Amino acid sequence: MPKQQRKVSNAIQQLFENKKKGVAWLIDPGKFNPNSISDVFWANLHGLELDLILVGGSQDESSDLGELIQFIKERTSSIPVVLFPGSYQQVCPEADAILFMSLISGRNPEYLISQQVRASRATQNSGLEVLPTAYLLVNDGEICSVHRKSETLPISNEELDLILDTALAGKFLGMNYCYLDAGSGSSSTVAPAVIRAVSSELQLPLIVGGGLNKLQKIHQCFEAGADVVVIGNQIEKDPGFLTEVLNFKKFYNEELHVN
Repeated sequence: MPKQQRKVSNAIQQLFENKKKGVAWLIDPGKFNPNSISDVFWANLHGLELDLILVGGSQDESSDLGELIQFIKERTSSIPVVLFPGSYQQVCPEADAILFMSLISGRNPEYLISQQVRASRATQNSGLEVLPTAYLLVNDGEICSVHRKSETLPISNEELDLILDTALAGKFLGMNYCYLDAGSGSSSTVAPAVIRAVSSELQLPLIVGGGLNKLQKIHQCFEAGADVVVIGNQIEKDPGFLTEVLNFKKFYNEELHVN
């Protein structure tokens, strides 16, 4: 049964066009413990204007992914659930949309195109809203789990021209979104100068994640031009951090942006 089309892309596009900021919570099925999140936390999410919940990451098998998404949807029915697939096995029709990503910062064909080919038929049959996304790994040289799994190295924050050229290539290949990721649990982030340059050059919705464990870093991303920031590891350590980020986002959008 086809899902409501363009629900997620329209929401991201509105953020982009209105110069508003969004927040996504990334849940890694391999790390997420439902028992660590209280019912009060789930109930509060409805009033905190969380924009997206991303699900996916380190594990390959998707046998429990549908159950996890159903668990999330039962508690957050109004918040879109978007797949952030770590492999072709994480295509799951219970979600609302999928970030159909190509890891264009690396040169491993497995994550440039091979995984995408293997996922294409399941994605077509799922009815998921598809968001074609240029995915770039960028940090200060730190090797995180995503780099080990994809067998690719991050581009250094200092290699600005290479980052811009790579992001532009994604745009010219028809990808509608750009995701700059420092890597889950990274001690460094995507540099504000990189975010600013990519945002200005691409003029496409920009998603930024990795290492965003303090409000100051969130603020820097917003100021530099990120349209959506992604928080993951820090919420696993401190669920209350998501509340802080969402309250800050609301203040930022209300106080620093005109209608």
